[in-house]
Amino acid sequence: MSAPLVAVAHGSRDPRSAETVRRLLNVVRSVRPELDVREAFLDLSAPSLGEVLDSVYSDGHRQGVVVPLLLGHAYHASVDIPEAVAEARRRNPGLSVRVSGVLGPDPRLRAAAWRRLLHTGVDLGDTGMGVVLAGAGSAHPPANRLVAEVAESWRRRTAWAGVVPAFAAASEPDVPTAVERLRAAGARRFAVGSWFLAPGRLPDRVIERALEHVSEPLLAEPMGDDHDVAELVVGRYESALDRPLAALGPEGR
Repeated sequence: MSAPLVAVAHGSRDPRSAETVRRLLNVVRSVRPELDVREAFLDLSAPSLGEVLDSVYSDGHRQGVVVPLLLGHAYHASVDIPEAVAEARRRNPGLSVRVSGVLGPDPRLRAAAWRRLLHTGVDLGDTGMGVVLAGAGSAHPPANRLVAEVAESWRRRTAWAGVVPAFAAASEPDVPTAVERLRAAGARRFAVGSWFLAPGRLPDRVIERALEHVSEPLLAEPMGDDHDVAELVVGRYESALDRPLAALGPEGR
């Protein structure tokens, strides 16, 4: 039996989030129909990562691959997931768990977010357009720098007045600050790009703040079930399988 792919998302009280994850994993199954693909969540949604790894073991598998559905490497990837894997291994002697890298950074994420923005009808040649690229925000600086790098790459490929990253929490600038920076650069119309995988509390906060400060902004959807994201999930799974167990550290054995 091939090792099941256990895709673990953050989780949310908003049911749209889990439903989006399920749609994404249905695309993964269409890409690799022979794979056993299972969903799991770190918090606020069910089933938990530990419960799914227990079921992998009880179904007769002795190896599984955890793919974090996280856009950047921060606390969840470095602490929460390794701890859940270690606890599952203690409960299930002989279970081998490989943990892949997070989804970002990767050109396929950039392409998915870009397509979502283009679906709003934004004009690439509009010199009066200001775009806010909104992400969750993290206490881990590299995760925030990734969003800023994507924003800069968008600015270079368009005639827009500017593209400014903004964060829903834990980092600056926030959405109102980003809007003011764009107005100072000459923006008269606005769009909000989404560096989110699924809808939920933080994406809703971004939209609410944008609507408080901008009239009729174009609002991009989260990356969700984009085909490139599904291909990326499969790629992370395959890369984890290619690595020897010794390269993964104690949490991956």
